[in-house]
Amino acid sequence: MIAFKSVSKVYDNDVLALSNINIQIEKGEFVFLVGPSGAGKSTFIKLLIKEVDATSGSLIVNDKDLATITRKQIPYYRRKIGMIFQDFRLIPTLNVYENVAFAMRIVEAGRKEIRKRVPLVLAMVGLEDKHKAFPNQLSGGEQQRVAIARAIINNPIILIADEPTGNLDPETAHEIMSILADVNSAGTTVLMATHAKNIVNNMKKRVIAIENGALSRDEERGRYDEV
Repeated sequence: MIAFKSVSKVYDNDVLALSNINIQIEKGEFVFLVGPSGAGKSTFIKLLIKEVDATSGSLIVNDKDLATITRKQIPYYRRKIGMIFQDFRLIPTLNVYENVAFAMRIVEAGRKEIRKRVPLVLAMVGLEDKHKAFPNQLSGGEQQRVAIARAIINNPIILIADEPTGNLDPETAHEIMSILADVNSAGTTVLMATHAKNIVNNMKKRVIAIENGALSRDEERGRYDEV
């Protein structure tokens, strides 16, 4: 599914962001990506969504070497990846239904398919009664639920969550993690970058830790901090 093979990334200012990363993530796994700020987590994600290219090594996603993907092919590649951000990134002038439907329109889904699928996904994240609300009328947790619905509406094979609970209270964060666990149980591979120690320790999923651009730990049923 995802294979980093001796991947390194050096930016133009000679900053080494990642160094010789070797990681294999299988289909259907739930993986936490942890490490201090500046460790290389953001570069790890940027490589996966083809926002930056590796300086050396190879990155294989779903049997496709990302080095062979042309600029024109990048939008089509990204259709297979759902992305959830800490700051939600909803379109403020669109209501909940429209924000989620927008992701389907981008991939040129038909109106009938959109009308059928959007309510189903909104129900999945517990927002079926909020479909007409605008982002500024929602709580932070509700906005994150919309962001999750938008990220999974096109049935991605990989869901990447970048600090999805960072701005949420503990109870709401727990609800968001329950939704992500359900998405994972349905077969989607989930990769979540986080600083939330309690969440990582309680869920006991695979933990990949990066420090100073290098892989420092890769544990099944791991914890946030090394014991």
